[in-house]
This record gives sequence, C-alpha cells and structure tokens, in this order.
Amino acid sequence: MSTLSEVVSRPDVFDVVIVGGGPSGSACAYWLAQAGWSVCLIEKKEFPREKTCGDGLTPRSVHQIIQMGLEPVVAANAHRYNGLRSFGFGASLEMKWPDHPVFPNYGYTITRFNLDGLVAQHAQSHGATLLNGVEAVSLLEASESTSAQLRGAAGVVVKEKSSGVVAEIRGRYLVVGDGQNSRLGRELGTARNRSWPMGMALRGYYTSDRHDEAWIDSHLDIRDPHGAVVPGYGWIFPLGDGRVNVGVGLLSTGGAWKGVNTTKLQEYFVAQTADAWGLNDSTSCGPPTGGRLPMGLAIGPRVGTNTMTIGDAAGTVNPFNGEGIAYGYETGRLAAGVLSEALLANDQRALVMYDELLEQAYGDYFQVARAFVRIISEPKILTACVSVGMRVEPLMKELLKIMANLMSNDHQGPAELGYRALTRLADVIPERAYDLLLGQSTGDD
Repeated sequence: MSTLSEVVSRPDVFDVVIVGGGPSGSACAYWLAQAGWSVCLIEKKEFPREKTCGDGLTPRSVHQIIQMGLEPVVAANAHRYNGLRSFGFGASLEMKWPDHPVFPNYGYTITRFNLDGLVAQHAQSHGATLLNGVEAVSLLEASESTSAQLRGAAGVVVKEKSSGVVAEIRGRYLVVGDGQNSRLGRELGTARNRSWPMGMALRGYYTSDRHDEAWIDSHLDIRDPHGAVVPGYGWIFPLGDGRVNVGVGLLSTGGAWKGVNTTKLQEYFVAQTADAWGLNDSTSCGPPTGGRLPMGLAIGPRVGTNTMTIGDAAGTVNPFNGEGIAYGYETGRLAAGVLSEALLANDQRALVMYDELLEQAYGDYFQVARAFVRIISEPKILTACVSVGMRVEPLMKELLKIMANLMSNDHQGPAELGYRALTRLADVIPERAYDLLLGQSTGDD
C-alpha cells in the first residue's frame, strides 16, 4: 500500500483519480487498472473499516464479483444463501433466486468491513495506487459549473490523517464515489432531486444460533410502536459468522415517513423478532447505525468536463429494495469504460456517454421504481398489496424478479411482461393520478 509521501514524490499525473474506496470507487479503479491506465484510489479511512449496510449481495452483485475474478476470495469470507424469505400480514414465503442467463441463482452475505477492502486491494494488485487514511478535502483548480454539468478539476487536495500532511493529487480525470453525503460531490455541483424517493436505513448486529441459515428474511409489514403500518421493511440477514444483521428501511417520497423515529422503529422490530432469533441486550453487538439513501439517480448532474460521480454519490440505490452495492459496482464499471474511451481518444467529450449509458441501463427501471415507492408510501395501499400478494406465490416470485432487477432480456415471462406494463403505468401515475388513486382529488378537471 502506497504512502502519501511516495505518491506526491512522483512527477507524473495520474490518468484517473478516484475518491472513495467503496464498491463504486474500487470497481472503477479495478477496471481501469486492469486495462493499463494509471489510477489513484483515495479512501479516507483505513481498511478494514466499518460501513453501515445490510451486508447482502444479490445475484447482480455476485455477477460483478465474478467478473472481477473475486468470487473465490469473497466466498471464503462470506455466507452463501439461496434466496429471500418474506413475511407479511400473517403469511410467509420462501423464494429462491430465479435462474437467469447472466446472473447466478445465489447470493452472499458479507460485512462491508470485510468486503470493501478485498475489492480495493484487488484493484491495487492490478496496478492501482491505493491511499488509505487520506481524505480528499477540496478540489484542485476547479472550473465553474453549470446547472447541467459538474465543475471540472485538475485533481484534489488531500490530507493524510495520521500525519496531517496536506498535498495535491493530480489527474487527467476525477471520479467521485465517496457516498451519498459527498462533500466533494457538492463542491463539484451535485444536488439531490428532493421530489424523488429517499430511503432511511438503520442496522445493528446480534449474535444468533440461526446465523448460518440459507435465507435472508424480509418483513414487509413493519409497524411503529402504535401499531400503524410504516412504508418500509425490516430485514434479518444471517452472516454465517455467529452474527445476524438486523435492520429497518423506510422507502418514501413526499415526506411520508417524516417524524418517524427510526431508532424506536428498529427497537420495535427487534422486539417483534426477538424470540425467533434470540435478539436481546445480551446478544447485541453494539448500538445500531444508519443513514439516508438517495435513490433512482436522484443526485445530479453526474458529468463535467473531466469529472464524474458514481455509486451512492450519484444516487444510484434501487428504490424497489434499497440495494446499492450492485449499482455501485455497475456504475463504477460503466464509468471505467467511458473513461477508457476518453483516454484512448484523448477527448473529454466522450464523458457524455456516461449519462447515456446510465439512462439505457436504469432509466425506465428507476422510473417505474419511483412510481412504485410513491404508491406504497400510502399505508392503505401497502397493506392491501402485501396482504394479498403474500398469499399468491407465483405473483410474489415474479415480483421478486422485478424488485431485484433480475428480469431476463431474452425471456417474455410474467415478470418481464408485468414490468413492461408497469413501465407504461409509470408514465401516467405521478402526482395527479396518484392523488386520484388515494381519493384526494381537489375536484379540478
């Protein structure tokens, strides 16, 4: 692992400087480094480090792990599981991950404490320069931004936490992937679309005799201490190491969970599942931690003259299920491909392809997901949908494909046909139709 003094002593400018060593930044660094480009990956904390997350890898994430050649080492540190076990309104259902022409039919659970360092070090082993414990504190020689474009920059000013040394890291291109609360992203000119969904999640670890079960659990009817249904879900993910990850997530738009105390909600969910999983003060591994999750490409702009944002810094969390790791890996890889094109052609204008690729990959899907979140943010609709759906197994299995984004491009099954119908519905649902659906029309034509 390189030290800051070693890096700044070099006279050369990196092809790409990447800020943030999470899934998106490390994946981007790997794909660029293995293609032969000079890359500097900057992470403000020392690996291994804690990161608030559900710790679940869906088949989409596992596919990216496989593509990076990392599955053997991840599997050695992870717990493999078969699928999702859902609970809601007195019913339960076990659903295996579907067979798919591209994605595997299994997932892993692994803490981000263990996972993120593996990917970052994998990028380093392929030639990337990895700086740990070094924080990017500001942009270097930043240009002006516009409402449609990020600021450009010649690199970043960094500070080594252990020594307090301040230095400059220069790059032909700068990629920001340091999470949803990205100070550097805001300096570039990003902002969140506040009318689009925002998630809130809280998780804690507990020891449990059921730590090695073959299913991850999702509870679709979590309630507040007064018994009211809350728009969100609870989860219990076995980690296979003696612990389970227990958490709650809230999905909403328009302030539907405004005023909800997530700490109390987590406590109430733990109490509801305590007997089944052995959750109590003595099995708790510490207080829960949480954060906000901008979703569905809610943060933008994402491209500047020589700058880009990826992963959570671009708001790429899936609104259907709160999944972010897969989309971090995928957007990091997409960005690396675009950057390679720009570097090969020596043409910064190639960066506009990144937004085009994001739209192709996620545009329609995230539009549907945002409409879905608007609908289920109404407790009455959520109750009706879940209570009926949980008793129709074929419907739930097809919905699992849609929510986990595991539909097949070469197959016209119920999930694919249903999604296409939802896509058309998403164009007409938004605000006016949504109000009518809830019986809240103002009476205007």
